[in-house]
Amino acid sequence: MAQHIPLLKLTYGQSTPLGASWVAAGAKDSISQDKDEDRAGHWNFAVYAPEATALTLCLFQSDTEELLAEIAFSARTGDIWHLAVTGIAPGTLYAFKADGPMQPGQGLLFDNERILLDPYVKQLNRSISFNERLYGTKSHFMLAKGVLSQHEFDWQDSVKPNIAREKTVIYEAHVKGMTMCHPEVPEHLRGTYLGLCHPAIILHLQQLGITSLQLLPVAAFMSEPRLNKLQLSNYWGYNPVSFFAPEPRYQCQDALTEFKTLVRTYHQAGIEVILDVVFNHTAEGGDDGPLLSFRGLANRHYYLFESHADITDFSQSCNYTGCGNTVNLAQPMVQKLVMDALRYWATEMQVDGFRFDLATTLAREHKRFNPYAAFFQIIAQDPVLSQLKLIAEPWDVGPMGYQLGQFPPQWSELNDKCRDTFRAFWRGNKGVLPEFTTRLLGSRDIFQKHHKPACCSVNYLTYHDGFTLQDLVSYQDKHNWLNGEENRDGHSHNLSCNHGVEGPTKDKSIIASRYLHKRNLVATLLLSQGMIHWLGGDELSHSQRGNNNAYCQDNDISWLDWHLDSDEQDFFDFVCQMLAFRRQYSCLQQLSLLDDNYQLHGEKHQICWYLPDGSEKQQHDWHDPERSACIFQITNKHSNASLLCIMNASSDALVVSLPKRPWQPLFDTSINKGMASKAKEKQQQYQQNANSISVWL
Repeated sequence: MAQHIPLLKLTYGQSTPLGASWVAAGAKDSISQDKDEDRAGHWNFAVYAPEATALTLCLFQSDTEELLAEIAFSARTGDIWHLAVTGIAPGTLYAFKADGPMQPGQGLLFDNERILLDPYVKQLNRSISFNERLYGTKSHFMLAKGVLSQHEFDWQDSVKPNIAREKTVIYEAHVKGMTMCHPEVPEHLRGTYLGLCHPAIILHLQQLGITSLQLLPVAAFMSEPRLNKLQLSNYWGYNPVSFFAPEPRYQCQDALTEFKTLVRTYHQAGIEVILDVVFNHTAEGGDDGPLLSFRGLANRHYYLFESHADITDFSQSCNYTGCGNTVNLAQPMVQKLVMDALRYWATEMQVDGFRFDLATTLAREHKRFNPYAAFFQIIAQDPVLSQLKLIAEPWDVGPMGYQLGQFPPQWSELNDKCRDTFRAFWRGNKGVLPEFTTRLLGSRDIFQKHHKPACCSVNYLTYHDGFTLQDLVSYQDKHNWLNGEENRDGHSHNLSCNHGVEGPTKDKSIIASRYLHKRNLVATLLLSQGMIHWLGGDELSHSQRGNNNAYCQDNDISWLDWHLDSDEQDFFDFVCQMLAFRRQYSCLQQLSLLDDNYQLHGEKHQICWYLPDGSEKQQHDWHDPERSACIFQITNKHSNASLLCIMNASSDALVVSLPKRPWQPLFDTSINKGMASKAKEKQQQYQQNANSISVWL
């Protein structure tokens, strides 16, 4: 159908790079039918579709999405189809159609009446919403299209901040939820990339002392058809349709330029941008899922399938992700796709690192997790990716999916044991003190000394999936009824405590207990060894009304409320002060103990553990399940400077004899106004109030 656009000129093109790429005027195509110099420049299309019998490029009008032309690919090199087209107007939209056998039992799902997204598409003209009627009629209007346009961007000499791992404080945020209710962000910018880089948001993060902003998925995604029927949406975005294109839902006009503007603005403020990336599954879902891109081009290659007696059953997808399908990272072309996507975000978009969702899936070879997987090896030798922050969610839902501590030393890992132990200790659980101290000092039982630094552990209290900090101290049970699954979804082992009333209350004593509980958790987190992760909104005392799985709540359950009452303001000030306190003392950022040879240079420290009477703790003292006080001293072996921490998780006050040296109190969490202290003079004995922490210099 090329004759409908008479200015188009077709040649064979080249098999690299994959996707749609602009070739500037003057470049020559070594296998072109036309050896004359291309004076106008052209678009080269290269698509991996090994089992396809034919491939078609579809061009669409930029504003109406009306079909302009269908052009058959006439060239193929190995498994790659390729085509070069001269004369495509800027802004023209594109997609593909693939022909071949429809044999589901063999994993072949070709349908030449459906358009498919380019797996390498860099920009979409709109967001994608599943429409059952349009999908059923195979209308091309069901799917968004790729945009063919050249982009130039001025980075204004901004540079990546390159924050050291041990100094990193991550703030996890959702592009939309962060700004939808912010009074200083103009209404037309709320919920967008440009809204998120508004000066008011930057100032807030700077006041906190955040070094790195971690965004929930911004790669283009689609809500599951099931959620559409419930009139809900996938708010979090963990259901990708593209690994390259930024999500158009968050754009004002141009997602590509506006996301780059966000990154540039944060870099100019000295803050890193880390992306939560989802390479473990796609929005094409299970065996009955829609054909959107990967499945319609090379289903047998992009995904993992069950096997019986070493024979692959292509009719049954592996579901190690809980989302219906599992991307096959052991397949070389899929590895290339993921690596190309990571390099694109790191170079073209200038992001500083990645948090990998269900990262165990990415290192499955022959379906088993391999700590030496090719995925790890390729990243380790890559000159760009190896220099970034790499954070793993070290589990998936497949067999032997929990792999905490098994990732390479250059990776950091979400430490859910740290989360659960901190929660259990301050909830008053018995017998957790030994594990509590282990988690506090960097979980060296998991991240072995001599081999890994403590910053391999990402320590956190709350994450996007789970209770917020406010709900953790306000609800005993999850309340996920609005999610449409009869409260069956979400984690049930929350280690939470409502302090006597389920949900909101006006009882001042309960409110005071809840804020004390939060201050203890925050102080513990920021006294712990490891990379710090903070859930955005916890500093604002944000509540999701007891919903601990608000993935489908695109409303004020998830959107942050920026109006603070006096208690909330006091707590915000406390968080700021605690983050500043952590920055002030290097031993809280990187504690290098005398018996740890991972790092021989720099300052070395020693830890002493004490009983309340001032005597040093003995081995048998650790086995007493009734003990609920943690008292320890960190001493710098070079300067002899020390910090003393007293943590009393008992419901009774505790009289503590301080080790023999002059001590000056720095803060006590039982004092509502943050860093204030009951003690003004140096002393040798102190009454530590019930359920509280004090720190001394």
